[in-house]
Amino acid sequence: MLDPAAPQLVVNSRTLYFSWLPADPDAVAALVPPGLFPRPDHQVFLNQYIVDDETQTSGFGAYSLTYLGVSLLGVDAPGGLNPGGWWTHYVASSRRVREYAVARGAPVLAGRTRIEVSGEALASETEIDRVPLIRAQCRVGDTGHVISSGHHRYITRRDGQLLSSVYPFVAEPVAPFEIESVEFLQPGHPIYALRPANPLTIGFGYYSPRSSFAYPGGLSVHPVVVEPEPARSIHQVPASLARSGLPSGS
Repeated sequence: MLDPAAPQLVVNSRTLYFSWLPADPDAVAALVPPGLFPRPDHQVFLNQYIVDDETQTSGFGAYSLTYLGVSLLGVDAPGGLNPGGWWTHYVASSRRVREYAVARGAPVLAGRTRIEVSGEALASETEIDRVPLIRAQCRVGDTGHVISSGHHRYITRRDGQLLSSVYPFVAEPVAPFEIESVEFLQPGHPIYALRPANPLTIGFGYYSPRSSFAYPGGLSVHPVVVEPEPARSIHQVPASLARSGLPSGS
C-alpha cells in the first residue's frame, strides 16, 4: 500500500473534465456535509481520465478514474478561478489507487472508465460492476499552443474531520470542444442524484489528451464555516470550447 501522506505525480493522462447544472438541486445539496455549502446554482463537476502506462505516474501505475462532486461556495482554489469541490463519488480501476485515496478520505468505489476518440467524436463511459452508469458524447479538435494551468481544491472527510487538499495541474486542451450529451443510465444507483438538467447547461469544460497533476503530500483540516462568503462568478470556458447540447440524463 502506498503511504497516503506521500505526494504522487501523474503526467499526460487523457482527461475529460466539465460541469453542469443538475436536474435535482435539492438532491445535490443533500450530498454536501454540514460545514460546507454548495454554490447557489448547485453546479456538479465530473472528471474522467485514463493513465495508459505505469511510466506516467510516480507510484500509481496504469489506471482509470472518474470522480464527481459538488462545487462549493467560499473555498476557491488558489487564484480564485476554480471553485473548491466536495467529492461525492470516486470510481477507480486500481486497487492501489483506491487504497491510497480512501486513506485520504475519498468516497472510493471500484469501477472502470473508458475514453475513446475517433476523428472528431469522443465517447466516454464510467461503469461499476460492469454496469455503465455515465456516458458522454463530445466533439473534439486538436491541441494547439494553449496551456491551461492552475489549481483545484477538493474537500474530503476522514475520521469525522473535513480535509482540504490543493492539486496543481497543467493541461493541453483541444479546440474546438463541444459537449453534445451526458447520460446517467441507472436511476436506481445513488450516483443518479447528480444527473444533469434537461436542457443540458454546461458550466466549464475541456478535453486534454495530455493533462498532468499532483496529489499533494499533506492534508489540512478544513475549518467549519457558519456563514459562507458571497459567491463569485464561476469561471467559464468560452462558448467555442464548451457548449450545451439538448440530451441529458434526466
